[in-house]
Formats: sequence, structure tokens, C-alpha cells
Amino acid sequence: MSVWTRIKFAFAAFFTILFKGRLPKAMEPVSRPEAPAKPIVAADNSDRAVQMLALLQREGRFVDFVREDVAAYSDAQIGAAVRDIHAGCRRALDRYMTLQAVVAGREGDAVTIGADQPFDPTSFHLVGNVTGQPPFRGTLLHAGWRVSQAQLPPLPSEGTAGRSIVAPAQIEVA
Repeated sequence: MSVWTRIKFAFAAFFTILFKGRLPKAMEPVSRPEAPAKPIVAADNSDRAVQMLALLQREGRFVDFVREDVAAYSDAQIGAAVRDIHAGCRRALDRYMTLQAVVAGREGDAVTIGADQPFDPTSFHLVGNVTGQPPFRGTLLHAGWRVSQAQLPPLPSEGTAGRSIVAPAQIEVA
């Protein structure tokens, strides 16, 4: 799996989980046991998702980069731009989120899941010849990420109008 494919999957997973609270359809397990009824999600979650996107934009200009049509740029130009975007977005994640790998190990390692503890289908995306019940044995393609702690700044208490702004428009006044 190429680096760009892994980056694409990581972004798809991150934002789908952040905004929708689930994995993208393409990353869901082939056979998934029925999950218990989901608790009602507080209305504040969308404000928090917009807030995290705003932090990534402020620190790394993430939204500007993703919205840009990069087809006209050379790989070298994109690579140079990505260094700054990467550094800024990483700063934002490191500052506001504590991330941990779902599975300890390196890509390519042999792993067995569901043997020592109950199998949690939301934590694993099984691909390939998936049959039967856990434990499952395979090769680690991606260790996954889980947020063990989120420390977002408090949301503004004076109304909700500004909570949908990811980045304010910048106007130079002459």
C-alpha cells in the first residue's frame, strides 16, 4: 500500500469518525456483528468537529491545502508545501489530542486479534479472506489510531454563530 493511499485512508477515517462517529463505508469490516444501540449524541459534537477542523486550518492551513486543485503542480512543489502543512497539523494534533495506536506493532508484522480480549469490530478493519469468528490472524497493514485524550479549548459561550467558522475571511483594508 503506497504512502499516498495510506494518507488518503487516514484522512478519510479521521474526518468520517470526527464528523459522523463511524468508519467510512469502504473501511468497515466485511461481517460486522450487530452493535448495541448508540447513545444519543449531544448537539455540541458538530461544534467540536468544526473546532478541530479550525485548529488544523489555523496551525497547518489544512483546509486550504485539501480544497486546492493540486493537479497542476509538480510533485516537488506539492512535497515542499506538504512539509509546512504537515508540521502545522501535527502541532495541532499534538497539542489538542493524545493519540495511541490501536495495535502495537509495525506494518508487515504478523498479528492475532481477539484472542486475549473480546474482539471489538469498531477497532479493526479486516480485509482479505475474513471467515469465522475471532481470533483472527493476519498481517498488520495499519496500526490504526485512537484518541485517548482530547483537550480542546473551551467553545465560546457567547452565541453559536461563530462556531461554524473554520477560518474567517481575511480582508486587507486600504
